[in-house]
Amino acid sequence: MSDLAETAKALVAPGKGILAADESEGTIAKRFAAVGVESTEAQRRAYRDLLFTTPGAGEGISGVILYDETIRQRSADGTPFAELLERQGIIPGIKVDRGAKPLALCPGETVTEGLDGLRARFEEYRALGARFAKWRAVISIGPELPTATCLSVNAHALARYAALAQEAELVPIVEPEVLMDGDHTIGRSFDVTSRTQRAVFEELAEQHVSLEGMLLKPNMVLSGYDCPEQAGVEEVADATLRCLRLEVPSELPGIVFLSGGQSDVEATGRLNAINATSGPKPWELSFSYGRALQSAAQGAWRGESANVAAAQAAYLHRVRMNGAARCATWSPELELG
Repeated sequence: MSDLAETAKALVAPGKGILAADESEGTIAKRFAAVGVESTEAQRRAYRDLLFTTPGAGEGISGVILYDETIRQRSADGTPFAELLERQGIIPGIKVDRGAKPLALCPGETVTEGLDGLRARFEEYRALGARFAKWRAVISIGPELPTATCLSVNAHALARYAALAQEAELVPIVEPEVLMDGDHTIGRSFDVTSRTQRAVFEELAEQHVSLEGMLLKPNMVLSGYDCPEQAGVEEVADATLRCLRLEVPSELPGIVFLSGGQSDVEATGRLNAINATSGPKPWELSFSYGRALQSAAQGAWRGESANVAAAQAAYLHRVRMNGAARCATWSPELELG
């Protein structure tokens, strides 16, 4: 497991974080539609190419999570994307789950599928250049949700995936996302996030997953997006860290937060506040952002080759802002520079 531990540490190297470029074809189609771009294979390849060839991005990006289509694609010069990233010192990874599906007999809840055939898929992805993987579970908050059943089956699936990943010599990123859709308070978010993480780490222990060779990708603890009283940045940082200190073992090398529905600047500012908060933090506290790193670039690009340089500049700016947040040196004034 020593190689896995080294890769895990490299993914949360100081000042760096992970780009989540693993949108499914349906999700990327929605993102493209918002900026007036048709989602064809050629356009998806061109867009990912501009991200992966952005000069200087390797200074703040440690790894990139790819999608099945993307890990098989090549840059404009014919270089496989995984190889292109490696040349820049960026570690290629792969999303392996097949999405959240309705959980039988549990209305309003889901379980993530994709375990069937995963061992063979890991072997193929390893050959294509992947060195880490990601699996996302989705937990909803409601008056009676989540149920114990939902937490149990998703934690079990996450642990089975993580064990198979480590068997294949890939670092698993374990992503139990508690959704912030709804009008619940930050206190309710804290309770559900705590229960979710507890269930996950209990299953990881049951299935002999090495904590030193994996990463956690959790949500920040926020007020529900429709809650009339929105918690401030410092309250979010405090609640998030209290939850992690209660539930996450210190052996874990790092935590890479997801951005969820936060805006670019919100995700950066809250990451900065978390890193700036005093008290014990035995793990590296980093980011694994999708929209919060890409939305500005997509808006600048709009499917036009003439806009590639502007899109790359927008992407690089967000990389640098989040790199500063990793070091607790970000400020709103930096966004203007």
